Amino acid sequence: MSPLEIRDAAIRRDGRELWSGLDLDVAPGELIAVLGPSGSGKTTLLQAILGLEPLSAGSIRALGEPVRRRGNRRIGYLPQSRPLARDTAMRGRDLVALGVDGHRFGLPFPRRGDRARIDALLTAVGADGYADRPVGVLSGGEQQRLRVGQALADDPRLLLADEPLTSLDLANQQAVVRLIDEHRRTGAAVLLVTHDVNPILDKVDRILYLANGRFTLGAPRDVLTSEVLSDLYGAPVFVLRAGGRLVVVGAPDAEESHHHHDHDPHPHSHGAAS
Repeated sequence: MSPLEIRDAAIRRDGRELWSGLDLDVAPGELIAVLGPSGSGKTTLLQAILGLEPLSAGSIRALGEPVRRRGNRRIGYLPQSRPLARDTAMRGRDLVALGVDGHRFGLPFPRRGDRARIDALLTAVGADGYADRPVGVLSGGEQQRLRVGQALADDPRLLLADEPLTSLDLANQQAVVRLIDEHRRTGAAVLLVTHDVNPILDKVDRILYLANGRFTLGAPRDVLTSEVLSDLYGAPVFVLRAGGRLVVVGAPDAEESHHHHDHDPHPHSHGAAS
């Protein structure tokens, strides 16, 4: 069974078609990177798979079932890395516990099996040392490791990750990529939205590149070329190799880019995406 089947899908937002005619089958253990400029519909695609954004055409089946608004606990979701407020009283283990049994969160004594699962997840993501500290005082990388633990709590067979590496330093990017890659090696499918493919380039099986209301899908070597991206954007785009990294130069960003990438210090020269 394919963990994710998308057929002839389309989404319109504010009278504009973000993309249409999207067909995608994701195999167990496959990691697909979703790239493209801000406003191209990358996060919207994840929301549609989660049942939070209705399609304007087509269908999506996740883990053998049509997507539904009430969600599916077997789908893991790793949101964008955004710092939690410093006065957040929740401990690290409490954040992970939300994934283990969110609807019982707040009760003082989790079931014994839950406690064992939470401890195992904390160990798996390397968070034993700060499990009992308030999450608000932890670094962005430490908080994101805990979010990974939360997303993997139900051993999801489909993991959706939305810009999980944003604002993380290189060491923490590598740690989060390693955790995601280890999980997909258990047979889970992963769809990972990113504005820079470089940290995950050697892990990616296929790339779905959304731009200009269109998309292209294929292996990284086939998609990340000057010819393919120039055709996709309808404008000259150059893919350069510099110091072992891919850099996309000249890709016109969407109007909404300044809303989404204020933190990007190089808004006109994005790492193999954006």
